[in-house]
Amino acid sequence: MESFINEQVKNIEISGIRQFFNMVGNKADILSLTIGQPDFPTPSHVKEKTKEAIDQNQTTYTHNAGIWALRKAIASYIKKNYQIEYNPDNEIIVTVGASQAIDITLRTILMKGDEVLLPGPVYPGYEPLVKLAGGKPTFIDTRQSNFKLTADLIEASITPNTKAIIIPYPSNPTGVTLIKEELTEIASVVEKYNIFLIADEIYGELVYDQSHYSIGRFQEIRDKVIIINGVSKSHSMTGFRIGYILAADWLAKHILKVHQYNVSCASSISQHGALEAIKNGQHDPIEMKKVYHERRDYVYQRLKAMNIKTYLPDGGFYFFVDISHLEKDSLSLALQLVEEAKVALVPGSAFSEFGEGFLRLSYAYDMDTLKEGLDRIETFIAKR
Repeated sequence: MESFINEQVKNIEISGIRQFFNMVGNKADILSLTIGQPDFPTPSHVKEKTKEAIDQNQTTYTHNAGIWALRKAIASYIKKNYQIEYNPDNEIIVTVGASQAIDITLRTILMKGDEVLLPGPVYPGYEPLVKLAGGKPTFIDTRQSNFKLTADLIEASITPNTKAIIIPYPSNPTGVTLIKEELTEIASVVEKYNIFLIADEIYGELVYDQSHYSIGRFQEIRDKVIIINGVSKSHSMTGFRIGYILAADWLAKHILKVHQYNVSCASSISQHGALEAIKNGQHDPIEMKKVYHERRDYVYQRLKAMNIKTYLPDGGFYFFVDISHLEKDSLSLALQLVEEAKVALVPGSAFSEFGEGFLRLSYAYDMDTLKEGLDRIETFIAKR
């Protein structure tokens, strides 16, 4: 009966991150630095408003695009934080997390054989969604450009079949981001071609030594840009599953059709929680970011002291650690770390072939956990 299964589904695999997590998850005494999930509790005021939504019977379907008050709050939030403007009436769609936002966007714009450019290494969630939408993912090697997708790399990769580019910055797994000048050059390339640009800005509130600069600020490509964001990382609300899409009205109306038939609407209860987070939780990401910043600097100093080649991440909560000098593939080394050091990091091969030779370390863990994990890694490295 397996021959009756959609070929596109048969040909995709479970995320390499989850594959590795499942491989080591049942081993005793393993200290994991793998998960990309904030370790902070959801802010109390958000939880209280979410409970109120239940008590007040806010448990029915909402407008397909999301409750208007939330869309209005998102519009105000992005204008204040990123200096971009989208109309809450027809240019903002509330989704079931950023993942569903990416899925319905790709299903709206792609036709069979369309190519989508992706930086490699990259979060493994994009490639399967491109394939399920009938598209062809094309990876661009960013290892020689400090893991940054540059305008030159993009233009050299565009073919007559290119339909879209995904720029996911700050990046999972590398932690790098793009500055205004780099985005200006990318915007100039996009303006020249009939292609879409999907900007996954889910880590936009977690940029440390500068402010996040959104590609949405370039008005000359506004009709071609789709911005993905949400409250999962910024407000530690991963389980609420609330993301959102920002797109020009002519494009958003088509994405909304796919969204409507896919899920009708995001959870009404979660939407009310997100409304509170976005409207009254402006300082929540700032407080979390201070702690992440301290952790980042601590992990960086520890890795440097071990003579492990790495760099200081611009945003997010990941280090992409170069282990090529140990002359083992990333999966083998990650498994060896689990067996010998009782610590788990994600093999770089989970992030495309261009992640080979690296391990991803998440610092979305408390300082005691990070210290113990790094102590174990240091002991392991000293034996090599």
